[in-house]
Amino acid sequence: MKQITAGIIAHVDAGKTTLSEALLYRAGALRQLGRVDNGDAFLDTEKLEKKRGITIFSHQARLQYNKLALTLVDTPGHVDFAAQTEQVLDVLDYAVLVISAADGVQGYTRTLWRLLQRYQVPTFIFINKMDAPGVDKQQLLDQLQSVLAAGCIDFSAADSAAINEEIALCNDEVLEKFLATGELTDATVQQMIQQREVFPCYFGAALKLTGVDELLAGLERWTRPTAYTQDFGARVFKISYTEKGERLTWLRVTGGTLRTKDVLFGEQQANQLRVYNGAKFTVQPEVTAGVVCAIPNLTATYSGQGLGKESDGAAPIIQPVLNYALDPKTQDIHICLAALRQLEDEDPQLHITWSSHLQEIHVQIMGAVQLEILQQLLLERFKLDVGFDQGSILYKETITQAVEGVGHFEPLRHYAEVHLLLQPAPRGNGLTFAAQCSLEVLGRNWQHQVTSNLQAKEHLGVLTGSPLTDVQITLVGGKASIVHSVGGDFREATWRAVRQGLMMLRQNGGCQLLEPWYQFRLEVGQEQVGRAMTDIQRMSGDFAAPEMTAGGTAILTGSVPVAEMQDYAPEVNAYTHGQGQLECIVDGYRPCHNAAAVVAAMKYAPVSDLANTPDSVFCAHGAGYPVAWDQVPAMAHVPYIYSQTDLMKLS
Repeated sequence: MKQITAGIIAHVDAGKTTLSEALLYRAGALRQLGRVDNGDAFLDTEKLEKKRGITIFSHQARLQYNKLALTLVDTPGHVDFAAQTEQVLDVLDYAVLVISAADGVQGYTRTLWRLLQRYQVPTFIFINKMDAPGVDKQQLLDQLQSVLAAGCIDFSAADSAAINEEIALCNDEVLEKFLATGELTDATVQQMIQQREVFPCYFGAALKLTGVDELLAGLERWTRPTAYTQDFGARVFKISYTEKGERLTWLRVTGGTLRTKDVLFGEQQANQLRVYNGAKFTVQPEVTAGVVCAIPNLTATYSGQGLGKESDGAAPIIQPVLNYALDPKTQDIHICLAALRQLEDEDPQLHITWSSHLQEIHVQIMGAVQLEILQQLLLERFKLDVGFDQGSILYKETITQAVEGVGHFEPLRHYAEVHLLLQPAPRGNGLTFAAQCSLEVLGRNWQHQVTSNLQAKEHLGVLTGSPLTDVQITLVGGKASIVHSVGGDFREATWRAVRQGLMMLRQNGGCQLLEPWYQFRLEVGQEQVGRAMTDIQRMSGDFAAPEMTAGGTAILTGSVPVAEMQDYAPEVNAYTHGQGQLECIVDGYRPCHNAAAVVAAMKYAPVSDLANTPDSVFCAHGAGYPVAWDQVPAMAHVPYIYSQTDLMKLS
């Protein structure tokens, strides 16, 4: 049997779970076809999913079709749960992207496509709801090829010769051989699909079971199993809890064999290996490479963790943009915190923070639907009736100029000085760290201490105290004492050097506040388009010329700050009398449209933030004393590496 793991992903309401049900039913894995709207879908196993009629968590099922053993992973479709979808992508052999024929490629579909590209997941496309009125197959295919990729090819077409020619055109070497021989082998096509040069497209209506057999046959014929090594490896992609409170670690074995009682790391061992099919599971004595399983009662695992030969996965792209404070009402706030910690274990992007000083819990989310689900989870799973405040925007900070920051830490019998070069990095790169310092200047151990401590802390900006991003930080110089330096000294000097450099930039106007922006699609009546355009301009947004449809509606697309549009949906509903539609997708961070007002409102005092001080400590007459950040350049023991001219060139 050919073992393949495929994820089903889609924009909400495209029919993703319906397609999963249809695939299971046609393969004989289900005796009866479930319906999402009836609350009996095989893969929507949670009570809340049945109640809401949407997929909130990823679920897996298994089917066999001829010689194909397929593990299906159904993922959430709503944009608010994109982080749940992203964490699955790293363990897939293939993805099936479901697109509604009635809606075509939507904004969130593009986001999913970029994620598939980032994780290099070979992708099949199923265009669902082809039975909707007014659907034009060729028009849809043209849109896929222009918006997603030229390699989107109709694999359900009857003319195989024409298909082969289209496939061959996607690779110059293949085209040359095809023109010479007139043949195109299955192995060649499989390779092109696996290399994301070709994306097989199938058309149908999952609810009516049309096109489903063709997709199954395509998955059997055009996929090929991954070649695995004999060395054990696995990747954790999800943490979940059963109704009995059992903690499950979901992983995919990527090499070798995992057996019961095998030690995974430290004292953590696999006491039981469960292979799930919907809500049910079988216990296996061992699982081989390619198989997805769940292990109960591990305590130190996390999503993205690599085991054995696997390293940890990359940090996720999808990040929350809203921050809410919990209102415990009559509940014990510490019980609320414990419950939220468990939910954070399942979804690390919640970023639960507890302020003991303010006695407040804060949670980070993507949008209103996720907030509603969070409240319902707390009520149904933990019997906690809580509320949340109005929420606030999660800002970030970056820099626009290069600077050399210096941190010095020299209380009595301690010594460390660190020089760091801070440079602007491309948008979306986050923080990156490097070392360009001679071992004669600073020994290998001390350099390791600096780079490790740079990665050990979330660095904050000095405008609002928001997380720092899109900065390259490079160790370029420093000094240690043979007698007095210890590792903790370099931790203090390193963190102070980052803050001192940022304060220098703040003084020179080199710090920049960033805010999240939406890509939006707004559909209103043609008589309301003027109102809509005025609103978007008022929100500091931008938009393309309105697209007028034959049905008498206008479609506006563009971008706008999240802070301005997050509460706009009820307004649209009101002035269009329930006929308008607003779709918003987070499109990353851009410079803040009202930075001065935000900075003034936050009243952040970076020098008073003692946990992130920019000041240094020097020693004289047998005692350490503080030196303000702006006096550090004159006091530093190591000469500055870069001149102002050098820094201007690096900016």
